[in-house]
Amino acid sequence: MSLTAGIVGLPNVGKSTLFNAITNSQVLAENYPFATINPNVGVVEVPDKRMDDFVELFHPKKTIYTTFEFTDIAGLVKGASKGEGLGNQFLANIRETDAIVHVVRCFDDSNIEHVEGSVDPIRDIEEINLELCLSDLDTVQNRISKVAKKAQTSKDKDAVAEYTSLQKFEKLLEAGTPVRLGDLEDFDRDVLKNYGLLTSKPVIYVANMSDEEIGDPESNAYYQKVKAFAANEGSECIAICAKMEEELSSLDKEEKAAFMQDLGIAQSGLDKIIRAAYHLLGLRTFFTVGKPECRAWTFHEGMKAPQCAGIIHTDFEKGFIRAEIYSYEDLMEYRTEQSVKEHGKMRLEGKEYLMKDGDVVFFRFNV
Repeated sequence: MSLTAGIVGLPNVGKSTLFNAITNSQVLAENYPFATINPNVGVVEVPDKRMDDFVELFHPKKTIYTTFEFTDIAGLVKGASKGEGLGNQFLANIRETDAIVHVVRCFDDSNIEHVEGSVDPIRDIEEINLELCLSDLDTVQNRISKVAKKAQTSKDKDAVAEYTSLQKFEKLLEAGTPVRLGDLEDFDRDVLKNYGLLTSKPVIYVANMSDEEIGDPESNAYYQKVKAFAANEGSECIAICAKMEEELSSLDKEEKAAFMQDLGIAQSGLDKIIRAAYHLLGLRTFFTVGKPECRAWTFHEGMKAPQCAGIIHTDFEKGFIRAEIYSYEDLMEYRTEQSVKEHGKMRLEGKEYLMKDGDVVFFRFNV
């Protein structure tokens, strides 16, 4: 289960620089044979200290972290939803993503031209949001034209429900309001799943600032405005320096850690974006560990043991018998699986067990 996010923003806001950092950090293709990496797609590992600890204990032959996939699109401009600029060519590429990463310029630099002639992050956000709304409005109105007659002339409950939801979406989008901010019922959300509307996706606003200011982002007035805007709509805002991220991405782990320590930074901006997206989408991680391989697996909060077994292989879910589980914390305390068992911390769980973040698991199955 790969987490995916689409990166949007105006030209010259630092979007390409951030994406360069992502592609420089890209995972080796041989570890992920099913990931087709296109020129505008970057796949990076999800950082997890627990995996580092497992590697130290087991010294596995192979280590596989969970992954995060970014899809980049050309800088959007006014009229992109109607075909202006290059952005419209790529909007379809991010309809299947899980979340939107919206990069906003929060720095002054006379050497880097702003398409609007001045730096104004809220204006920029609203401009991009409007283009996304207009793109979604086109999708919604096209669908309305196809279901309206059936909904109005028949008693087909599904058609009527879909038509009702679509009219609600249309009203929101015509007002320039992202669908995710509307007062939606459960059946509206069910209808939404069919269309991949851009404005229905959760958003992380990324405030890109200079390397001089990233050490104390709270002192950046532009960042304060973006953070307030994000909070008002229930979104997250993360301060980064895309230029610094690009520099960090060229370093190995030891060099990167030393560089960040010198700067007084605990986490890279890219790591913060990934962790924020995990939290936003209700994602968690379970592990399979041992000498041959230590591997992290992503699952949605609320999934039961057989469903998580199915993430590894469909046969595991079909023939699920039980799961042998212990926690990351218990392994760190007792240091070996044998010691975990001897202290009674290894549990046998059945089909109704709700998986927890940090579970280390071995699935028993029979097909």
